[in-house]
Order: sequence, then C-alpha cells, then structure tokens
Amino acid sequence: MNDIRIDALLPQEMASRAENLGVRKSEMSILKTFMLAVLAGAFIALGAIFATTVSASGMPVTAPDGTVMYNTALPYGLIRLMAGLVFSLGLILVVVGGAELFTGNNLIIMAWASGKVTGLKVLRNWLIVYIGNFFGAVGTAGIMFFTKQYTFGSNAVGIVALKTAVSKCDLTFIQAVALGILCNALVCLAVWLTYSARTTTDKILAIIFPIAAFVAAGFEHSVANMYYIPYALFIKFFDPDFIGKVSGQIVHLETLTWQGFFLNNLLPVTIGNIIGGSVLVAAVYWAIYLRQPES
Repeated sequence: MNDIRIDALLPQEMASRAENLGVRKSEMSILKTFMLAVLAGAFIALGAIFATTVSASGMPVTAPDGTVMYNTALPYGLIRLMAGLVFSLGLILVVVGGAELFTGNNLIIMAWASGKVTGLKVLRNWLIVYIGNFFGAVGTAGIMFFTKQYTFGSNAVGIVALKTAVSKCDLTFIQAVALGILCNALVCLAVWLTYSARTTTDKILAIIFPIAAFVAAGFEHSVANMYYIPYALFIKFFDPDFIGKVSGQIVHLETLTWQGFFLNNLLPVTIGNIIGGSVLVAAVYWAIYLRQPES
C-alpha cells in the first residue's frame, strides 16, 4: 500500500512533473494555447499595473503652481522591494488561475531534452504563447490608457510609467540580454518551485520571493515589457497635453519610440529570457535529474 504524503515533492519528482507538464503543454490545441496565452499577458500586465502604482509612492508630488503638495519619497531599495512584491500578482494569477506564459514555458526544454517533445513542437508552443502574451499585455495597456489612471496622484503614476519605459528603451543590446537572462532564471526558478507544491498557499509562497527579487534588481521580463512600454507609448502619442505637463521631469523621452521598444528592448530581452530559462534552469535541472547515464 502506498504511503499518503502531504510534504512537498522532492527535486527528482519535481523534474518528472516538469517533464510531464512540458509534454501536455506542447500537445495542447492552438486555440486553447492562444487563449490561455492572452490571459497570461493580461495577468502579467495586472502585476505591472500594481507595481507602477506602488512605485509612484516614491515620488514627490507637485501642485500645478509648482509647490510640493506632499512628499512621500522613500529609499530606492524599499520602493523596488514593494514593487517586486506586488508584481508577484502576475505570476500568481498565471500559475494558480491557469494560463500560458512564454517565459515559464521555457521549461518545456526539459521534455525536449528527454526526447518526449520534438523541437518543432517546442517552437510552435513558444510562438503561439508569445503572440498571445503580446495581445494580452498590449490589450491591457490600451484599456489602461482609457482609464487615465496615469493622471492619478497628481500625475505621479504617469510619470513613473514614462520613466520606466524610457529606462527600458535606453538599454544597450548586451545589457538588455544580460538583464533578460537573470530575469528568466528567477522566473523559471519560481515556476520550478511551484512544482513541489501541494497547496495553493505553497504555490503563492514559492512565487513571491524569486519574482520580487527580479523586479527589485531591475531585471528585464519580455512579457512585462509588452505592457510597460506600449502603455507609455500610448500616453506619449495620444495624450500630448499630459506630456506637455510632465515632459520636463522625464530625461531622454525622445528614446521612447516603437522602434526602441522592439529593437532596443523586446528583441534582446526575449533572447536573454530564452537563455536564462532554457539553459540556466531547464537544461541544468534536466542534466542533474533526468539525463540517462550512457551505457
């Protein structure tokens, strides 16, 4: 008779679980995969919205006449920690609610390395999920633009949104790749830890610290950036009155362009995310726990 276990799965069992999930994900229908990917893009965007709003608490807010209404400036590290903790909402919704996230799906490489999934199926899943994530994140950015939430806190939320996007478009190619590598190593480690979970609470606790770490450290997540940068671009190009009020507080606003989004950020960050998730996490754990010894 099998013993009933309530403790967390061990790493060897987690690896087998990751492998089986990789097979299931790769065999899912195109429509179902795409719909779940759109949800994931929206979920990550909700985490980004939460983080942007909380980050606005670190800014002095100035009245129209130039006087400071109230100053809630907090130390940089504390603001980043707060932003990271609340951003965790995004991956919690993905994992617990059920959705397909491109960065987390880099773990399918474990099933591919075991020969249970073809390379074509891996690329098919990644492409569908990536496109779905893009639609979900950009669609959420569009809805958020119409809420005009960026004017809240005497425009503090919008200033943070614009500064965040500008800093992302200002990265060099190598810098963006490196930040993307470290980001998805932590994201995939968060997902990996949830494979040991027995309860929803276990999953949430496993997610929070790795995700808070990557946000606090300023690492780059391709799907999050599908929200952050388009949202700021919508503000820049479709609300010139707002830009006229705040442009003096945002350095290098001219670098915030669609070209900057795709070429300076999304492309290198995506490359970095693939390396970080597929190589540093999936391939390493496969080699440790699933690789069959040569006879």
